[in-house]
Amino acid sequence: MFQKKDPTKCFPSASDSIIHAARCIVSPQTKSESYKLAFDDPQFLLRDELRGVRLQLEIMKPELIQQEHRVNSTVVIFGGTRIPHPETAAKLLQEEEMRANREPLSETAALRVRCAKSVLAKSHFYEEARELARLITESCLSSDDCDLVVSTGGGPGIMEAANRGAYEAGGKSIGLNIVLPHEQAPNQYITPELCFQFHYFAMRKMHFLMRARALVAFPGGFGTMDELFETLTLIQTRKIKALPVILFGEEFWNKAIDFDFLVHEGVIAPQDKNLFYMVENAQQAWEIIRAIYYETKNEVQS
Repeated sequence: MFQKKDPTKCFPSASDSIIHAARCIVSPQTKSESYKLAFDDPQFLLRDELRGVRLQLEIMKPELIQQEHRVNSTVVIFGGTRIPHPETAAKLLQEEEMRANREPLSETAALRVRCAKSVLAKSHFYEEARELARLITESCLSSDDCDLVVSTGGGPGIMEAANRGAYEAGGKSIGLNIVLPHEQAPNQYITPELCFQFHYFAMRKMHFLMRARALVAFPGGFGTMDELFETLTLIQTRKIKALPVILFGEEFWNKAIDFDFLVHEGVIAPQDKNLFYMVENAQQAWEIIRAIYYETKNEVQS
């Protein structure tokens, strides 16, 4: 969509120039690629030398749109894409067990059954993410003093659950998607006007934290670990202001990451374990987020 013309400005807008350029007399010169307006030439913008410009565009587009929608503060929710709704997880386990029965000697089939059982055991986190997003959204919709908006990576699993909770509460939520080699689509619960797509992981990571007032990590894989450890590192090194980092599922996280081992090995300080909280349910997480959010807000206002 072209930008609306501002009658107070004397120079033509970029959109005006695109329209005027399309009316040019056709000739070998005007048909040349070199004659295209630089900002209206996709092939030019895709050149390696223009990477810096594309990085800037990926900063500016989501930033300006979020400003227009008055998104000032977010709660970022991460978690595994492979943790679906409990009913879906139960169905997947049933399918894997049927397949394993047809292949009784297959170690691969047996492994798939074990993984499906593990996913089913963690599927309650889908409902916890959904409930947490509902609590955040409903609380902020009913209070003029709260402007928190749920933000996720926009994919399936835990991210879908969080966007869904906000949607069902009647509020908006953000999805920051990334282009991947395999097919990916944003989940259906993201507010369409706040559904973004990134090429650069670095720009996506920046947008996750630019407005974050809390980060919540549910059990997940490499992507979840990536975002979690980057945030902890930025807090530890004081590159960003401290914010609550909340880990759902103490049993999972203590098995996945032996924090005590890291302390005993001397590679993190004992106080670094205070950079995050462990919780088991949405109510616990929301109480932590709400308390620190209002405490910080009051400090700024005073």
